[in-house]
Amino acid sequence: MQVRVGIIGLDTSHAIAFTKELNSETAKDDVANCRVVAAYPKGSPDIESSVSRVPGYTEEIQKLGVEIVDSIPALLEKVDCVLLETNDGRPHLEQALPVFRAKKSVFIDKPVAGSLTDVVALYEAAKRFDCPMFSASSLRYTAGAQLIREGEIGDVLGCDAYSPCSIEKTHPELFWYGIHGCETLYTVMGTGCEEVSRVSTADFDVAVGRWNDGRIGTFRGIRKGKSGYGGTAFGSKSIKEIGPYGGYRPLVVEIVKFFRTGVEPIPEEETIELYAFMEAADESKRNGGKPAKIADVLEKARSGAKERLTQLGVK
Repeated sequence: MQVRVGIIGLDTSHAIAFTKELNSETAKDDVANCRVVAAYPKGSPDIESSVSRVPGYTEEIQKLGVEIVDSIPALLEKVDCVLLETNDGRPHLEQALPVFRAKKSVFIDKPVAGSLTDVVALYEAAKRFDCPMFSASSLRYTAGAQLIREGEIGDVLGCDAYSPCSIEKTHPELFWYGIHGCETLYTVMGTGCEEVSRVSTADFDVAVGRWNDGRIGTFRGIRKGKSGYGGTAFGSKSIKEIGPYGGYRPLVVEIVKFFRTGVEPIPEEETIELYAFMEAADESKRNGGKPAKIADVLEKARSGAKERLTQLGVK
């Protein structure tokens, strides 16, 4: 039985890459019978690098056999599940609410939202409507990171991860692109970070997290010179390079598995803490590099999330 997939937002190359993988006539069994059938193009209202992509990506996705619709409700009538691909995280909460109400499983591409408050609100709303959702950077499914997470180097005692870290002024500074390296860090380290300190210059960022068991994990954000994705993990048995980025396909396989089963592959607590790590890094920068506590930024976000959901009529 075919799973009919809908896309919200055609302002990112991910929408095209995922569709090519799913709609391929030679799709492998792990993604077969899961096809993008409809898309609602509108994404960011005001980020030029996103807005300018919509016409071209709309034309390109139509060539892949995808119907273009003029609203999210129209999309939901035609699909079983949703890829929320809007590149701008700020509209995600309002875009996701009708999907939650329709109980269509949804993958929300990075960043989950444009603020930690909305990240918390999204997960709370998904629970209230009993609708499966998950979000991840494709960097989570780098083969080396997954092997380390599964115990290849024994207990993980620390990790230094890095990625490009361009900044978009409408979002918290690490959400836009630093998310990739931070997700690598959390894939390897798991939850339990208590506080974050950040050193930031025009060209580089270093965020240092202290975990509750004494472990230390770092993220290096790169805006100058040679860039890339990767890191080093330090274990009880060995030290290992995380290795090269493996492309989009491993993430697409996990998305299809999620759509078929409704089982969320990443614990909610891990994704929320990952975004709290990035928000705490921003808070540390605002305070001249002093450590910022994860618990403090989460407490503020949870309070704000309640207000946001009330404003949007979610009870």
